[in-house]
Amino acid sequence: MIDEDEVARAVAVLRGGGLVALPTETVYGLGADASNDDAVRRVFAVKGRPADHPLIVHIADADRLADWVDHVPPAARVVASEFWPGPLTVLLRRGAHVSDVVTGGRPTVAVRVPAHPLTLAVLRAFGGGIAAPSANRFGKVSPTTAAHVRADLGDDVDMVLDGGPCAVGVESTIVDLTGAHPVVLRTGAITAERLSEVLGVEVDRADDERTPGPAGGARAPGMLESHYAPEACVHLVAAGEAVAVLTDLLAADEGLVGLLAPGVMADAPDGVVELEPAGPPDDYAAVLYARLRQADRLGLRHLVCVPPPAEGIGSAVIDRLRRASAS
Repeated sequence: MIDEDEVARAVAVLRGGGLVALPTETVYGLGADASNDDAVRRVFAVKGRPADHPLIVHIADADRLADWVDHVPPAARVVASEFWPGPLTVLLRRGAHVSDVVTGGRPTVAVRVPAHPLTLAVLRAFGGGIAAPSANRFGKVSPTTAAHVRADLGDDVDMVLDGGPCAVGVESTIVDLTGAHPVVLRTGAITAERLSEVLGVEVDRADDERTPGPAGGARAPGMLESHYAPEACVHLVAAGEAVAVLTDLLAADEGLVGLLAPGVMADAPDGVVELEPAGPPDDYAAVLYARLRQADRLGLRHLVCVPPPAEGIGSAVIDRLRRASAS
C-alpha cells in the first residue's frame, strides 16, 4: 500500500531541489528534478560522477516521452508499449529544453518508465522528470535495498524511500534508437533478441559497450570499463577453471578468498569462503549486488565468481561481473 504522506514528502523534497533515493525494479536511484540544474549537479557531486556521464530521466508514463525528446520515432512507441513500465531505457535525440547537465553535453537523452509502484506514485505526483543514476558512490556496487543506500550515502541524500529489495537487481537495458538500426548499448533484463522480436528488425549490440561517444566520455549510463566494483578483487572465471584459480589464490596467502557460483561447488578447496549459491540467471541477477557487498562485509580479499549461463539476463550478469573485475 502506498503511503501518500511519504509520496508528498518526496515530491516536496524534489521540488525544493533536494535529492531522494527511489526504489525501482532494477536498482535504487538517486533522484533529482531533471529540470533543476543545481539539483542535478548535486547528484554528480554526491556520487563523485564525471560530468560527461549522462543520467537517465525517469518519467511516469510513455505519454510524457515527447516532453523530453525532439521526436518520438515509431520504434520508441513500439518498445514503450511493450516494455514500459519496465527495465528498458531508450536513447533518443533530446528536446531543445533538456539541459546539458543531464545529458553530459550530448545531443541525446536517456529515458525510461520504472516498474515500481512507489516511484511511479512519486513521478505522477511530481509531474516532471526525475534524473536518477544508481544511489551509490560512482563506480561502486549498485544498491538494491534502502539499507544499501543509507550505508553508501548517509546524510548526503535528503530522503530515502524504502520500497523493499529490487526485483530485477541489475540496471536497465539501454537501446539507442537514434540511428538507422536499433543498438543495445547496455545489457539488462530485456535482451537484444527480445527487442528484435518486438520491433521486427535485427537489433544490433554495440561492438564494445564501453566505446565512448564522438566527443569522448560515455555514450550512455553505466558504460565504463571499470564499474560496479566491490573492495574485494573480483575474478570472473569459467566453472572448469574455478578450482585452479581458488587454489592459486589460497597459495598466494594475500587474505580471505571467496567463491560465488550458481550452485554448490563440491570440490572447492578447504579454506574458501563459499557465499550462498546465486542460482539460475534471474536469481543470480537479483542477488548479485547483495553478494558483492557481502564479500566486503566478510573482509574478502579475493572473490572468484562463476557466472550463470549467458542466456536472458545472464548476459547482463556476466557484463556486470566483467566490469567489477576490471577495477
